[in-house]
Amino acid sequence: MTLTLSRSDIERLADRVEAAQDNARAIPKLTDDFPRMGLADGYAVQSELRRRRIRQGQRLVGWKAGLTSKAKMLQMGVDVPSIGFLMSNMARTDNAQVRTDDLVHPRVECEVAFVTKKDLHGPDCTRDEVLAATDFVLPAIEVIDSRFAGFKFDLPSVVADNGSSARFVTGARARDVADLDLRTLGVVFEKNGVSIGMGATAAVLGHPAEAVAMLVRVLAELDEQLPAGSFVMSGGITEAVAVTAGDHVVARYQDLGSVSVRFI
Repeated sequence: MTLTLSRSDIERLADRVEAAQDNARAIPKLTDDFPRMGLADGYAVQSELRRRRIRQGQRLVGWKAGLTSKAKMLQMGVDVPSIGFLMSNMARTDNAQVRTDDLVHPRVECEVAFVTKKDLHGPDCTRDEVLAATDFVLPAIEVIDSRFAGFKFDLPSVVADNGSSARFVTGARARDVADLDLRTLGVVFEKNGVSIGMGATAAVLGHPAEAVAMLVRVLAELDEQLPAGSFVMSGGITEAVAVTAGDHVVARYQDLGSVSVRFI
């Protein structure tokens, strides 16, 4: 990946995104003021944000894959998922409460989360390598939050905004991947007791572990790796759904149990 922006521009953009995230404030997409900005620049901004979060005392716990459906990739003009980092302060337990006034445009997605027991690295990482390196999987809900006004954004801006990462909620039931067929698990997504979506894990690149393998390959392009003990969100199984204060969301997974979150 080749940068087109200067280091000072990268830092200015990181200032802009960091302020939007910390103050729950919508901003225009970054390419409005930096039209030459490309995907490499977006990842450079994301890396600068990650460095700042770690300096602030937060702990990196893992990564997330985005754009993990073929239709979404085609829409955004890419052939690999985007990725974003996950920090410890984003984590919530099952049935936790999430404040909406800390967020700009909160939406929820149901996903399968992986926890690794071996390092994964390199540009040729495969699904089978991911499965062999997986300690267990969990049901999860990701709370995403685009910081861009009017949902007007492009891929470099989304990547710079850390893939809209905000919160993630994990269920209590851990399962060995050897005991599951991760291609065919069904999920029902409910909001306030009403079904808002149904899907199967095959929606995530045919198999959620394929999304993790592609994430590792993107990390390799950034001279990074996925260390043992990482938590990885593999991408949305159903459409993202907007939430407001008072909403209660539940994702019910075949063979994985359920996970829920309340918004206040």
